[in-house]
Amino acid sequence: MLHDRSTMLRLLSDLTIHVTEMFRDPAMFRSFRQHVVPLLRTYPFIRIWHAGCSTGEEVYSMAILLKEEGLYDKARIYATDMNEHVLDSARGGVFPIERMQTFTRNYLEAGGKEAFSQYYTAKYDSALFHSELKSNIVFAQHNLVTDRSFNEFNVIFCRNVMIYFNKELQNHVHSLLYESLSTFGVLALGTKESISFTRHAGAYEELCPQSRLYRKIK
Repeated sequence: MLHDRSTMLRLLSDLTIHVTEMFRDPAMFRSFRQHVVPLLRTYPFIRIWHAGCSTGEEVYSMAILLKEEGLYDKARIYATDMNEHVLDSARGGVFPIERMQTFTRNYLEAGGKEAFSQYYTAKYDSALFHSELKSNIVFAQHNLVTDRSFNEFNVIFCRNVMIYFNKELQNHVHSLLYESLSTFGVLALGTKESISFTRHAGAYEELCPQSRLYRKIK
């Protein structure tokens, strides 16, 4: 591990958890359409950060949602992860075809407006998502623990990442997210995460507590 980079990267991949799927927690994406999309319509340009994007399923979900709401052309999605290997998978936009049934069900429950199959091409045992969904996505390596803020965002997704962090590290990451979020920007956390008891709890209001959507107010 100390002397061979490929061994270190394999260990890193095993230590980090990459459980995700498209439109995961469909109720959250429904709430996003209801509570956040109207806010985004008022912006001339939209910056969205998916921090800890893993293999990219939720990033493509957001691209589809924005496209259906007529917002994709004025949006830029930044998808980051500390693991370069999973970022390569995310850039490819290729997922196992057997997962499409689950993804389709999530999409419909999340308020999808089209036929989900129109967004990908099935080939053998894989589904390749169309390149137009990637046109406004920037994939980049970023470590939430050691790296700094790199832009100001209207929306930040950091879902089911901090559940693996201790309290000190959670506060560190929350400070980074707070610094990176514009005033009145929206923070989306995982269903088992909360801003309660963090040092920035008083800086947010709840847009939808069930879906862990928070709006920065100061």
